[in-house]
Amino acid sequence: MLTRNIKFKNFNISRFKKSINFKNESWFKKIKLIESLKSNYKYSYSKKQISKIKKNKNFRLIGMGGSILGTEAIYQFLSHKIKKKFIFVNNLNPKLNNYKKKIKATNIIISKSGNTLETIVNSNALINSKNIFITENNNNYLRRLANNLKSEVIEHKNYIGGRYSVLSEVGMLPAEVMGLNEKKFKRYNYLINDKNFLNQLIKNVSAILKFVKEKKFNSIILNYDDRSENLFKWYQQLVAESLGKKSKGILPFISNMPSDNHSLLQLYLDGPKNNFFTFFSVKNKKSDKIKNKFLQKTHSYLRNKSFSQIIYAQKNATKKVFLKKKIPFRSFDIEARNEEVMGELFCFFILETILLGRSLKVNPFDQPSVELIKKETKKILLS
Repeated sequence: MLTRNIKFKNFNISRFKKSINFKNESWFKKIKLIESLKSNYKYSYSKKQISKIKKNKNFRLIGMGGSILGTEAIYQFLSHKIKKKFIFVNNLNPKLNNYKKKIKATNIIISKSGNTLETIVNSNALINSKNIFITENNNNYLRRLANNLKSEVIEHKNYIGGRYSVLSEVGMLPAEVMGLNEKKFKRYNYLINDKNFLNQLIKNVSAILKFVKEKKFNSIILNYDDRSENLFKWYQQLVAESLGKKSKGILPFISNMPSDNHSLLQLYLDGPKNNFFTFFSVKNKKSDKIKNKFLQKTHSYLRNKSFSQIIYAQKNATKKVFLKKKIPFRSFDIEARNEEVMGELFCFFILETILLGRSLKVNPFDQPSVELIKKETKKILLS
């Protein structure tokens, strides 16, 4: 077990550095964004502001990358607990202006810098009388726009990068609007003092570093839960943008299972040995069952089986084949679908990424090459 609700089987490596002292090291204590993971973190919005917003039923979240991916993950993973309607505008769509007429919604517009091109363009098309902005406290485009519109502005702390911001205002304000309990997401204080959690985390990081040295750069997520796809889109950005520097890095790739058994599994099993894998599944208490009436004798083994049981069998069969072929993997089996589990997964992956960045000697908090694209785009549009 990683925690009470997360059954975790780590990568099978014999030797790893059993150190849990990183939390006391000076370099780690200097990382201010860790504050946002803690239960005593002070948000830049008030409960009064939240209660005023929560009266609305329909919301549009406008952002890019880390400003929106974490909230999308929360909304999808915990959809059974959410009654509000959220639409996510997370890319440029040439026909976006037509969409404005279809729904009356409160816009939550998020950009750390306040100058993200796609967010500015989408906001321009979808702006209305109900807008809330989350951005840094400086003279950026979105803050000026908010002031012109006399809209509510929530401060995005400048020491929290977008892809690390899910447990700050960026993710927790929308979560509270959804009717979720913000406090239950905050699991850092408990996890950082759990020796088992820290040892598993360190072993996990040690294994990934070993794979990187062996030229295994592809991290393939075998996702057996259709409501966790956005969680791994968040994880994909976190890892790729944090570690892809100095000709180093890890490429996370999301594989939807069991459908990819019929497209990619052959490559995973017999193709190049430059991958390591993550099995991910969530316990499903409610699942349709096979209709025995229409079963033929050749497939009587499916009698009375639920869809969840069949998926579980496929997942375990794949694990057994991976073991036989000595293909490296770890697995997460989620026992419950709630805020605590999401908070624990967010913490695990954020700490994993920070420790990998430290070990690979890259800065996990910047994205210098992405800035080059932004500059070139502006040059082209000005010409």
